Amino acid sequence: MSTNIERLTDWRDYYELTKPRVVMLIVFTAVVGMFLAVPGWPGAWALFFGTIGIGMAASAAAVFNHVLDARIDIHMLRTRGRPLPQGRVSESNALMFASAICVLSMIVLWFLVNPLTAALTFASLIGYAVVYTVFLKRATPQNIVIGGAAGAAPPVLGWTAVTGEITSSALLLFLIVFVWTPPHFWALAIARKEEYAKVGIPMLPVTHGEAYTRLSILLYTILLVVITVLPYLTGMSGLIYLGTALVLGAIFLNYAIRMKIETDDAELPMRTFRFSITYLAILFAALLVDHHFLLQLII
Repeated sequence: MSTNIERLTDWRDYYELTKPRVVMLIVFTAVVGMFLAVPGWPGAWALFFGTIGIGMAASAAAVFNHVLDARIDIHMLRTRGRPLPQGRVSESNALMFASAICVLSMIVLWFLVNPLTAALTFASLIGYAVVYTVFLKRATPQNIVIGGAAGAAPPVLGWTAVTGEITSSALLLFLIVFVWTPPHFWALAIARKEEYAKVGIPMLPVTHGEAYTRLSILLYTILLVVITVLPYLTGMSGLIYLGTALVLGAIFLNYAIRMKIETDDAELPMRTFRFSITYLAILFAALLVDHHFLLQLII
């Protein structure tokens, strides 16, 4: 009985290392990119193997991130309970696990999808797991802005998985996620400011103060609201998406304005952070629903 429990615990620990909730959002934006890339059905082959390959690569990047951040995670309340800081999984086993799923993802994408998607996915994996985690995160308060390029890649990866090429529409999806990332993460950074300062990570509220960071969140949110209108203006989406984007943008902007004004509300940054995740998921869902609705009108 105890052996079975230990095996179950090990499975859950490795699953936790892949940051499943983050990966699910990544995969979802990639899948939306697949559907938007073509006027009809993207094809079961590209949809299935593209999703599997991108999902495994994102999971591998998450595990590499856990390994590289294990020594600072133990000092932060948000991360100290993770499997590596608690010793439930060794760093060597985590590295072997990450390497295995990384290699598998590249095999799937290169041979069963297309080389461009494999190359771009590998570049985004290196961008997040190495460039951001090892260098940018510890080097500059603009770490999340520069490193956000890796996190914004999934819609483009989904697009290339189906079409084998990068278009302006794919780059527009990239731009939305890229501009969304700073206000999303800086809200969390404000909530965890003391913890980042303790481990020497130069997040923006640590180096430039909360007032500057709250202003930056507001400015980026305004820019995000403007950019999310572009899919409608370029004919990429219709009124369903536009209405959703404007409502979501108004709510996000309300959060950003309140964060700028209500500096004494200690819970507001985390509420903003949580809403930003919901915001992106619903925004991309609206793109998908709108695309399907437009297809029905055409048919």
